[in-house]
Amino acid sequence: MEKAFVAQRVAKKLFVTEAAVDGALAEASELMSEMLRARKDVKVSMVFADEAAVKMVEAIKALSEARTAMVGVHHELNEAKLRLGIRTQMNGENKPASMAATEQTTLRKLG
Repeated sequence: MEKAFVAQRVAKKLFVTEAAVDGALAEASELMSEMLRARKDVKVSMVFADEAAVKMVEAIKALSEARTAMVGVHHELNEAKLRLGIRTQMNGENKPASMAATEQTTLRKLG
């Protein structure tokens, strides 16, 4: 099989994985925001469910570290592609359909 086609197959999986990590990070951040808002809405002390908030922050940190690792994977695979003599670059039209339309997240002010 031609190297460029193999590289393209790997790149598509890479893009899907990167999008999944970004999506999980966005969802986790929205969950944290919702948890904070819920505590305020039911008028309970900051102490209430603090351990859940701590664990949520840990999860967000882990997802952030996963995102950083995926950026490293992306760079390493790009270097491998160049070592194989593949000079083509994937443009937006070759990315998986799931990444064609990007979702816009709206930031909301808390408090």
